[in-house]
Formats: sequence, structure tokens, C-alpha cells
Amino acid sequence: MSLSPLDEKPDIIHNENQIELGHTDAKDDAYSKGQLATGYETLTIPQTVGKFKWAFAFCFMAAFAGATDGYQIGINGNIIANPGFTKQFATTTDSKGEPALSASVLSAIGTIQSVGQIIGMTTLPFLASRYGRKPAMFLLWVILAASVICESTAHRWQVWFVAKLLSGMGVGSLQFITPTYISEVAPTRVRGFLLMMYNFWFSVGGFFAPVALQVMSTYAPDNFRTPIYTQWAQIGIMLIIYIILPESPMWCASRGLEDRAKKSMRWIYRGVEDFDADQQYETYALTVAHEKAVAAATGREKWYAIFQGSNLRRTLASTWALSAQQVLGLTLFYTYASFFFKTAGIADPFAVTCITNGIQLVIIIVVAVAVDYVGRRVICCSGLCIMLTAVTLIGILGVVKTTEASNKLLVFFSCVYIVGLQFSGSTGWGFVGELSSQRLRPYTAGFAAAISCVGGVIMNVLVPYMLSPTAWNWGLKTAFFYTGLGAPAAIGAWFIIPEPKGLTAAELDELFDSGVKPWRFHKTKTALQRQIQEQEQAR
Repeated sequence: MSLSPLDEKPDIIHNENQIELGHTDAKDDAYSKGQLATGYETLTIPQTVGKFKWAFAFCFMAAFAGATDGYQIGINGNIIANPGFTKQFATTTDSKGEPALSASVLSAIGTIQSVGQIIGMTTLPFLASRYGRKPAMFLLWVILAASVICESTAHRWQVWFVAKLLSGMGVGSLQFITPTYISEVAPTRVRGFLLMMYNFWFSVGGFFAPVALQVMSTYAPDNFRTPIYTQWAQIGIMLIIYIILPESPMWCASRGLEDRAKKSMRWIYRGVEDFDADQQYETYALTVAHEKAVAAATGREKWYAIFQGSNLRRTLASTWALSAQQVLGLTLFYTYASFFFKTAGIADPFAVTCITNGIQLVIIIVVAVAVDYVGRRVICCSGLCIMLTAVTLIGILGVVKTTEASNKLLVFFSCVYIVGLQFSGSTGWGFVGELSSQRLRPYTAGFAAAISCVGGVIMNVLVPYMLSPTAWNWGLKTAFFYTGLGAPAAIGAWFIIPEPKGLTAAELDELFDSGVKPWRFHKTKTALQRQIQEQEQAR
């Protein structure tokens, strides 16, 4: 066997501002930048799915586990309106003498899950980096199972508070590890579709949670335990999936575990004709060796390098879409959608919420199918601009007379907003996993997701005051707040977010390290692309 690239010291350090090095030997140029052709780069998307069907299936299963994420958030976020829940955990009485939860308890319950998400997103990356992606998955499963146990047995609000904290930690861990795993295992040509599937299944879970609660409120309004018990089905499916999934061979290569990496590859790529595990491992190891050498040369070897140099650009790009959603009204139209429509005078706010939820599922499918053809960047940035336009139009409705026509326009503009939300959200979760370097992937993904959650915590505190008739009572004019706050984020996305479509981890390293502008990523040929082009011309 040839010497592993982990043991070699190729001349890989180059001027960060230099895009074209002018090498005549494209293969050597690509190798010096940690890039190695595998022979599968020219496959079409259908051919890639057909050839790598097991890799595709494993990533699809990992994404499916995300339905637990959406369902648990949906159950926990909506169950506080259940009469039985209120009676069980009441801390005070309302003006009619009925059991009620105090504002301080509601606030604590409403924000602790987001705090838990931040904790999970900023702690589990260290475990995932040191011990592997699967141990991190099993730990987050244990945390989620513990949260459901607490929910199922809670008789005091303090226990429910702990359950929400655990739920947040598990969900936050899931939100960073899923894009990370898919980015490492998915075939490059269909990576975008598989990353979008995570957001799809998250939304499916979020859609069925309020439906389950609505059904129970009709047949057994005081029964809040049964919807909680239904979470066990998702938890059980998740465990089965995590047992089946192989460890990420890319992570194995990053730790120098060659035999383990090849064992995973033989499971992931079984049935692929002429697949060479040795060659594939060399590709992974070369990327890892290149990243380590660059990190050593620049003094950015620790995890906090995600906040330094080109890695900071990657962290900002990874979090930009999700953070921009927070300042463009995500909390208003997602968490408090029914309350928002109710304060606007809509007769059946739940029905409108169901309509918007149904639309988002359709849009996600459209985005998932198109993303590997059209690309992530244009879909994401266009989505943020659509959100900006929609909130501005909704704000205008807040300063005109409320009529049946204006209410219909509100529903229409809200549907338009949901289209933009799913354009940016589906691609945004993809950016969390695929824009970082392989060496820093769990840290970049975790902190990028956590940054957006910080915005969520702030908005969860502010939005109730904006909408409440007894507080600021802004009504539809609340949308203007997001117009002013979100405009810089929507416009800035075009200058921050690059196009990673069809690019390997090593190719992204080259473009970021070379200082290529984000809007020129898809126009700049990498060393690997030049090598493949030369090979095609030589035939």
C-alpha cells in the first residue's frame, strides 16, 4: 500500500489571496491542495443516487430522525394551551377564579428550551469531535428519552421545566449533528437534497404535533398525557436508526482510524461497482492532512479557530441564513403564528396556521429537488428577500383599516412569507453542516446553530410584549420592527453566503483559504475541477 497522505508533507501552503497558481500539472496542483479525484465526479444526479443508493439511504434515515426534533418542539410549544395541562401545573388563578399559570412560569417554560438548545449545540461538538458522530447521537437520544420520561411523569411545573431543559439540549444536539453527519457521508452531487430532507422531516414533525393536540382537545380536552406518550414512537424509531447508521468514515480518517474508516465505507458503499476503499480513504486522509498543515502554519489548531481568519468567514456564512430568519420574524410567524393571527382579527387562526404549515411542506420538497441543480445560494438569498418583502407588506396592513379584504391579504402575504422562510430555512440548515472545514465541522456547526438560537431566545421574550393587548399592542405593525431589523440581514446575505453546490470539503477549503468572494464561488474553478477538465479534454 502506498504511503498514507497523513504521513506525507506535501507543499500545500499558498498565498491566501492567490486564486490561480498557474500550475501546468493540474493533478499535482489538486493534490497539493488536499484534493484527489475519485472517478465519480462526472456522474449525473440520477446516476449518483443509483450508484450510491446505500449512502443515500443512510443519510435519508439520519434526516428522518429529525422528525423527532420538530414533533417534540411542536408538542412542548403548544401543550401549554391544553386545559388539563393548565390544571395540573397551575400556579395561580385568573380573573374568573380558574387555574392558570403565572406569567413568570410561562416565560420560564417558554425560554428554557432555547437555552437547552444552546447548551447542547455548544457542548456536544466536543464529544462528537473526540469520540465520533455515533456516540454523540446516542447521548442526545438518552437526553431526549430522559426529557420524555420527565414529561410523562411530571406533576409539578418544576419537573416540566427540567424536561424542557433536557428536551432543548437533545434537540440542539440533534440540530447540529444531523447536518454534520449528512455532509460527511452524502455523495457530493446529492448532498444538497439530503440536507434539505432534514428540514422537511423537522417540518413534518412540527406539523403533526399541533394536529395531535387539536384532536385531543376535541375528544379529551383534559388529557395532556397521551400526546406526550406519542413521542415514544419517534424516540423508538430514532434509536433504531442510530443503531443502523455506520460511523462517519470522514471522522474516522480525521482521527487516523484507517481500518475503522474502511469498514464503514464497505457498509456505506456496498454494491458500488469497482469501489476502491483504499482510494477513497486516501481522498479523506489527504483532505485531513491538508487542513492540519494549514492550521499548523497559521497557528489556528484549536477549536476556537472557528472565530479566526477564513474560519470566521465560514462560521458567519454557516449561521447567516438561520440568524437572518430570527431578525426577519421567524418567532412571530412560527412560534406565535396562531396568537399573531388571533390578535389580527382572524376568525380561525388555527386553520390559517395549518394552511401555512401545509404550504411549507410543499415548498421544502420543491427546494429539495431543485437545490442540487439550481444551487443553495440563490434559493437562500432570494428566500430572505421574499421574507423581507412579506413582512413589509404585512406591516402596511397594520396602518390601514381592517376589512375582510385586508384579512385575506394578510393570509396571502403570510403564505408568501412562508415560501421565503422555507427557501432560506431549508438551505440554511444545510449551510450549518457543509460550509465548515472537515477539521472544525462539529464546532462550526454547533456554534453556528447556537448563534441563531440566541436570537430566538431574545425574540421569544420580545414578541409576546409586541403582540399582547395589555403590553405594547403593536398588532400587525409588529412586522415593521422586522423590516427595519431584517433589511441589512437580507441584503447582506448576498455578500456573505457562498455557493457550495457540487464542492467537496477540500474544494471549499481552497476557495475559502484563497479569499474568493462568496458571490464568485460558483464561477471559480477549483484545482480538482481543472484536473477533471484536463482529463476530459485528453480523452
